[in-house]
Amino acid sequence: MNEEGIAGGAGMEGGAAGGASKESRTYVVQSGDTLSKIAKEYYGDASKYMDIFNANTDKLSDPDKIQVGQELVIP
Repeated sequence: MNEEGIAGGAGMEGGAAGGASKESRTYVVQSGDTLSKIAKEYYGDASKYMDIFNANTDKLSDPDKIQVGQELVIP
């Protein structure tokens, strides 16, 4: 029964993480930042940089060209 409780708890955490990702945050680009570095910081996975890029296509035309001071939405 304990294993079932743990599995249920893990499912709950997954649901909470899914809910949190719907809330948008912002991040101001600092010197030395890349979208990959920002993705690693927020998601723990640098390969999710395109999630950030796609949320900011109104400000960015190329994921490799971000500028210090830009305010990016972190989905």
